Amino acid sequence: MLSFTKLMYMAKEYNIGTRVDHTRYGEGIISKVNLTGYEIFFSKVGKMDISKNSPDLEFKEGKIIEESSSQITFTDFEKILTDILEKHNAINEIVPLGDKWENGKIIIQPANPALQSKEIPIDVFFHKIVMLRDRLRVLEQNINSHPKLTDEDKVDLQQYITRIYGSLTTFNILFREKDQYFIGAKST
Repeated sequence: MLSFTKLMYMAKEYNIGTRVDHTRYGEGIISKVNLTGYEIFFSKVGKMDISKNSPDLEFKEGKIIEESSSQITFTDFEKILTDILEKHNAINEIVPLGDKWENGKIIIQPANPALQSKEIPIDVFFHKIVMLRDRLRVLEQNINSHPKLTDEDKVDLQQYITRIYGSLTTFNILFREKDQYFIGAKST
């Protein structure tokens, strides 16, 4: 029986250098053994990470390291899960709406009285603003870590993002905490 502090992982574990055949990627060689999978170099597609339990993977030559179960601590599992969620941007910071705006609404009234106005709950609007900010941050990180962009290109793109933040400072009134505010280019 599994406990909350331990998880059992059952799999055959093969050595680095083991030759494999994958139904989609063809022949390859294990270049790294991870906790739940293998890093495999395939001649057709290059390096890929494949689960140890993948039904598409057939082991050709190589020595099994172990065929028994190994235990993973809850801390190890938590780290793996956190890494996966962060990789796919599934972990978001909780950003509180300013107290005076809770249960409020935004009313958009067209100039033509024959047209209907639109009401939007402020918390829904605020959530979209926060999502926009989070996606800008991810874009910023991707630009800064991009291997093919020159430093000059990174600075140019970063300036655009800073200007976007500056355009969004109007929405700072919605945030409860000042450290959550949008900050544009600072005047010198």
